[in-house]
This record gives sequence, structure tokens and C-alpha cells, in this order.
Amino acid sequence: MKLVTHLFQNQEHLAILNHNKLYNLSSIDARLPKTMKELLAHWELHIDALKKKDIECKEGKHASDVQLDHAHVMAPVPYPSSCRDGYAFRQHVAAARRNRKVDMIAEFDQYPIFYFTNHNAIQGPGDIVCMPDHFQKLDFELEVAVVICKKGRNIKASEADQYIGGYMIMNDMSARTLQMEEMLLNLGPAKGKDFSTVIGPMLVTPDELEGYQVPCKENHTGASHNLKMTCWVNGIQVSAGNVNEMDWTFAEIIERCAYGVDILPGDVIGSGTVGTGCFLELNGTGLLNDPNYKVQWLQDGDVVEMEIEGLGRLKNTIRKEETDFSILALKKMPH
Repeated sequence: MKLVTHLFQNQEHLAILNHNKLYNLSSIDARLPKTMKELLAHWELHIDALKKKDIECKEGKHASDVQLDHAHVMAPVPYPSSCRDGYAFRQHVAAARRNRKVDMIAEFDQYPIFYFTNHNAIQGPGDIVCMPDHFQKLDFELEVAVVICKKGRNIKASEADQYIGGYMIMNDMSARTLQMEEMLLNLGPAKGKDFSTVIGPMLVTPDELEGYQVPCKENHTGASHNLKMTCWVNGIQVSAGNVNEMDWTFAEIIERCAYGVDILPGDVIGSGTVGTGCFLELNGTGLLNDPNYKVQWLQDGDVVEMEIEGLGRLKNTIRKEETDFSILALKKMPH
């Protein structure tokens, strides 16, 4: 089942997507949740009924409310209860470290890690408005994400996939100059990441992806999916990978997230960047192979499109805020 959140008659609505048509749940049955937040809060109460309604929509038993192409699509989970981002793709980590001329870190293979990012900066398709300092090495990051659909605590990886409500594309936007400066203080990314995290354009439930399921990597536990990942900037392909290249599964990441703490319906968890999935890695690899390589960063007006097989296509346009306010300029220098 594919679920889309959109603005309809100036109100947020959750809809089933079928054949490019949106069917608002509230139009199908007034007893169904109107928003994604309501659905996630009562997932097990409604999910079976939703799957039946999805079949009815495919059979033409309900009238659609709007064509997807004409809808004002929002993030599928517009108001997450939290947002974590993982570090699951070994290829990306190894390449980034090689480009900095440092050895691969052994701890990557010992345990999955994540950081918290700004769940209030989640957005969907459309414009991404950035401040001047963000344009100091502005970057995209091609990722996949999941949303948690039921409360849990101290969950084992062998059971963790049951807590996943669905999958979606994630673009973890990054301001690299801000990020690199603050990372020197060893607290993890903050201002380099907190201005925008994009998810969408839809949430796809796990049953929809069963045909793509493949074994996870050796000595790992959890679901893995053979889903091609691609990113274009201004129509030119810059990244390609596959969800099945995740070394750490979402189940294993959830196991760590839930250790000694509750995970909640509406928590969004990203995979981390796929190999080749950002300009930081691509530029580093390019310069390593050719000192004259022309580096690239996102600019005002650039169009970023991400596609993951089965999860749709996420399109955003980069826009520059009309201001000269800079926090980099506020940095105090030594006397």
C-alpha cells in the first residue's frame, strides 16, 4: 500500500495512492484516520481495514479526490515524533575515509550508530530554502528511511521489522562547511544538518515490498530489499546504489535505538548515505583520482531528484533566502 499526505481544500489529508490517483481516507470511510499522525498512533487498529480499502480502490469501488500530479504533496510523515539518521552503508563510509587519507574505522563493523536530527525541519517535495552559510558546500544525501508504527522498548533485531510502518526516500541535506567546523568539537552534526531533511513523496508499507526482499548480509539480521537508488541534479545522474547494500539493517539499527528507551509511533529513522550518494564523497573520489577534478556543490535554483525503486521519485528545488545574515561571520577569532 502506498500512502500520501497532501493538502486538500486547505487541510492536511492522508490518502491511498493507486494509478496516480489519491483517495482520501476520510472520503472512503469517515471512521478511518484523516492524517498520518492519527494512523501511526492507532496503526494496529486500522491497518487491516486500510489494506482492504486499498484493494477496493484498485477495483474501482471508490472515487478519487485528486490526481497525484495535481496534488500539493507534503512529507508523508509531516510531523515525526523524532528523526534519527543511521550510518548503514559501509561503501560510503570507507570511500569518505579513504578520500581523507585515513583508514577505515573498525568500529563501523561492530555496532550500528545514529544521530538525532531536527524533526521540526522535515519537509516533502518542493522548494528547499537555504541560508547563505548553507551554500558554503551545500550537499544532498541519498538515503532510504522508515517510520515506526508502534511503541517498543528493548527490541531484539529478530523482532524489529514488525515495528516498521513503511519505507520512504530521504534526502539528508547537509551544509558541509558548518558541519566540518562543528564536528571538530566531537558533538556530532548540528547546524550543518538541522535546516532541512526531506522525505517522500510517499510511505510504502512493507507488504508492498515483499517481492523485492533479499537476504541481508552475512552475520546480520533483518529484512533487506533489492531496490535501485538514483539521484539526479539538474537532470544529470550523479549517484547510483541499492538499498540491499546496507550493511546494518533497519532491524539492527532499531535494536540499538530502542535499547533502554522507548521508540514511538512517528519516529523516522534514516539509513545514512548510500555509496556515491553525496557530493562530499563524489568530490573526494574525483580529486583523489584527478587533482584537476572540478568539484560540485548545490547552488540556488538546482533541481535535485531522487528515485528508489518501489518508493517513487522525490523532487526538490534549491532556493536561496534573500539575506546576508551569516553565523560563520560571527565566529570569534583568536587574539
